[in-house]
Amino acid sequence: MYTTLISVNDLQQQYTNPDWVVVDCRFDLSDPEQGRRDYLEAHIPGAQYAHLDHDLSAQAGSGGGRHPLPDGEALTALFSRLGIDADCQVVAYDAAGGGFAARLWWLLRYMGHTAVAVLDGGWPAWLAAGGDTRSGEETRSARDFRGEPNDALRILIDAVGKVPLLVDSRDPARYRGEFEPLDPAAGHIPGAYNRFWKHNLGAGDHFRPAAELAREFADLFSGQEPEAAVFYCGSGVTACHNVLAAVHAGLPQPRLYAGSWSEWCADSARPVATGSDIDRVDSDDV
Repeated sequence: MYTTLISVNDLQQQYTNPDWVVVDCRFDLSDPEQGRRDYLEAHIPGAQYAHLDHDLSAQAGSGGGRHPLPDGEALTALFSRLGIDADCQVVAYDAAGGGFAARLWWLLRYMGHTAVAVLDGGWPAWLAAGGDTRSGEETRSARDFRGEPNDALRILIDAVGKVPLLVDSRDPARYRGEFEPLDPAAGHIPGAYNRFWKHNLGAGDHFRPAAELAREFADLFSGQEPEAAVFYCGSGVTACHNVLAAVHAGLPQPRLYAGSWSEWCADSARPVATGSDIDRVDSDDV
């Protein structure tokens, strides 16, 4: 069972297995339909497409930020449609270092399905290795997914001010409030530290060694229990990448504030911090 990452070589040995479910999560925030177009043009054979806005999020405007978490009923229906049940190994991939695929990884774990991994290096690594491709839409027979949301893995907005360690996963310039391309206010939640999710990646957008990540997360957590830490980002998507990296490093799973900055700053009465006034900001981020 693969529970964090899987290599291209390992997936090549198994992707035709009927109990393996491969899901293409490619997405472009600036062009929400580009990922689907890319999928239809070429994808890993047997892969199905999951759209960030329509499949991996609830309807925008329903509260909870730009990409609200779907409820348990919606996730059960989605995973059943994708042909996932308790016997299935799921593999998610994208073309952005796992930044979108990690959302599906987190959602499945949230619903109790831990046999899910992100393809290390994603679509570019698959192509570089000479992996087979196929075009067009693909589906598989539905299965009966059974799971329940584990709300211990997340926090809601009213609890944000009570967590012992809050970590912002966005680009350092967005964290500092130098610019904000997507949300109505620039800056970060007061008291939050910064760990840019892309710092989990090395050459070719492969994840860095688990031991390196473990040392960095230990410094970040600074004595706090990992499961007490809470990660957020712009809309609860790339924060999942930091959660994935921590689990890949062998640590207990931190929590997610899924509403993230887009929910927090939607209310102008909530405080906003700017600059790098927190001493645990990554030195490379400054």
